Amino acid sequence: MATNPAASRIIYTHTDEAPMLATASFLPILQAFSATAGIDVETRDISLAGRIIAAFSDLLPEDQRVPDALAELGELARSPEANIIKLPNISASVPQLKAAIAELQGQGVALPDYPDSPATDAERDARARYDAVKGSAVNPVLREGNSDRRAPKAVKDFAKAHPHRMGAWSADSRTNVATMDADDFRHSEQSVIMPAADTLTIRLVGADGETTELKTGLGVLAGEVVDAARLSARALDAFLAEQVERAEAEGVLFSAHLKATMMKVSDPIIFGHVVRAFFPRTFEAHGAALEAAGLSANNGLAGIFAGLDGLADGDAIKASFEEELASGPALAMVDSDKGITNLHVPSDVIVDASMPAMIRTSGHMWNADGEEQDTLAVIPDSSYAGVYQAVIEDCRAHGAFDPATMGSVPNVGLMAQKAEEYGSHDKTFEIDRDGRVEVVNAAGDVLMSHDVEAGDIWRACQTKDAPIRDWVRLAVERARLSQTPAIFWLDPERAHDRNLIGLVERYLADHDTEGLDITIAAPVEACRTSIERIRRGEDTISVTGNVLRDYNTDLFPILELGTSAKMLSVVPLMNGGGLFETGAGGSAPKHVQQLIAEDYLRWDSLGEFLALAESLRHLSRAADNPRAAVIADALDRATGTLLEKGQSPQRKLGTIDNRGSHFCLALHWARELAQQTEDAELAQAFARLSAELAEKEHMIMEELLAVQGRPADIGGYYRPAPEKTAAVMRPSATLNAIIDAIATAL
Repeated sequence: MATNPAASRIIYTHTDEAPMLATASFLPILQAFSATAGIDVETRDISLAGRIIAAFSDLLPEDQRVPDALAELGELARSPEANIIKLPNISASVPQLKAAIAELQGQGVALPDYPDSPATDAERDARARYDAVKGSAVNPVLREGNSDRRAPKAVKDFAKAHPHRMGAWSADSRTNVATMDADDFRHSEQSVIMPAADTLTIRLVGADGETTELKTGLGVLAGEVVDAARLSARALDAFLAEQVERAEAEGVLFSAHLKATMMKVSDPIIFGHVVRAFFPRTFEAHGAALEAAGLSANNGLAGIFAGLDGLADGDAIKASFEEELASGPALAMVDSDKGITNLHVPSDVIVDASMPAMIRTSGHMWNADGEEQDTLAVIPDSSYAGVYQAVIEDCRAHGAFDPATMGSVPNVGLMAQKAEEYGSHDKTFEIDRDGRVEVVNAAGDVLMSHDVEAGDIWRACQTKDAPIRDWVRLAVERARLSQTPAIFWLDPERAHDRNLIGLVERYLADHDTEGLDITIAAPVEACRTSIERIRRGEDTISVTGNVLRDYNTDLFPILELGTSAKMLSVVPLMNGGGLFETGAGGSAPKHVQQLIAEDYLRWDSLGEFLALAESLRHLSRAADNPRAAVIADALDRATGTLLEKGQSPQRKLGTIDNRGSHFCLALHWARELAQQTEDAELAQAFARLSAELAEKEHMIMEELLAVQGRPADIGGYYRPAPEKTAAVMRPSATLNAIIDAIATAL
């Protein structure tokens, strides 16, 4: 049994959408099984709704206040006792944030409206609180370590034995990526390595000589890499106009691919430029009226259309949009049946999920008629766009990948302590006048500067030295453990990457790399090498920065496994704890919609099972609890059985869904614990449970299937009612009685 109470606790995060619903079903099973090893499994609410309420708790009535669970977990992540299972959460765009606020207000929570144009101190305070919640607010707080993501052997073996469907590629496919070749973040980047700890200021020196401090008190440590870059609005608009013309001339779909959730300041602005570029005549004629009404292109067509009824010229503006939509190039659709385009909502088409899905589907996206069509994928900043073009060119030349034979591309990602671009939010600005942006140290020396024009997007980001050292160490460790070649994806033409190349070469010398194949290559070259190897069935570790970590851990798993949700994602925290992530949540909204419509949840909790096993093993080591390792090993075997028997959630009514899959896992898990020989007491106790679950299997499955096909009421989307959610997600009274009795029976 555990000897370190502080280390005998697992925190299971309560998040959003389908993962949150699945938690209502799986958590009671997890808590019951874990209790047999003296392990407490606690929850912390880091959902979008929970974070919104926490941000305003000091202003709310006493009975509406909640603790700041994210801040608590951020502190825990820096301690050796940390053991956190992190499920996917909403990285909210402004439309999502407003929808969540409206729902909470409807539930009686005394929240202010989101102020688009704050004019009073109270509105400015509310805006600052909401801005701290939107976008990638969770991951940078929890990720106090670097990322180790890979496909577990059982998952990879299953994918080879049961390959998912891949669309065929044609040699004459017209699908391509379009990206800027100058004046974007990649081409304008500057980078310095700080010789000593310092305090920086970011200032805008206007063409008129007036100086505005954009950011003050920016503390940096010795050895920290600090970058600055500018995206020219003028160049962006010219580029986008060319791509609209190109898509029409080539007869392909126009599609924009951004990361408006994680890059929560820059990418919604870029998205707005895309919307205006696609509808130039409408914005020329009506842009002022839309702006005056607070209808921003940055929030997409859905937000604009929803507000047109209140405008005197609303009908004329809607007609203008529809005319340009009909006369311009075909626009990629998110949902052709509902008329939802690629430009409706900035968070609908997220580059790391949308691009591999397009590549998997023959290089196609969907047109307005619901048919597949070649696509011009517009990714304005060129930092990583070439990676996708390289894969497209390979598929055009060699055809689709074969999941039954292809190798794997695991990833070691630099992300600790808000590393690189994903830590740039508080240092990203839309420039309001011509001038020069400067980064100045405490002594007044200008370290980096860019000439800027009104409308340009300027950003700075930081990467601390300790995470870089840990990243190199983890790469060497993974290469050694798996005996797999590793490539650092670093671009010598990019200022930040040039600095990292020097540091990687220096820190590799601190490790024993004899017999290892560790190299450095620019991302496009590294991608080409990796895909050549995976076509031969060979594995290659991609060692990347923060954004490429996100892209690669969707790109290759979606091609290999059909989804990134089946990846094992471990974050060894730098102070000794563990963070265990459970996969991607990109399709979660559709899953919730299906549940509400027909009481069927197709969310696959495989990622949760994989993360839990690693969490239990970590706890076994940290708390000297051998029983936790026994439970973890049994869980892995049960997961393998689940896969082999095809008991993951299916897509259609009348088949097994998330709840049925959880029951099957419990059935196999109990059987494995009853049959194992490492812990006789545990085996004897689970023999009774295993027999009871097996005896009542038919009855339980009947109860689970009986609820399908009718609407389900969970009492809310962003903040469902707990009692209603539990009733929907635990519909088998027989299973509930067995699980709830485990704590006393064992």
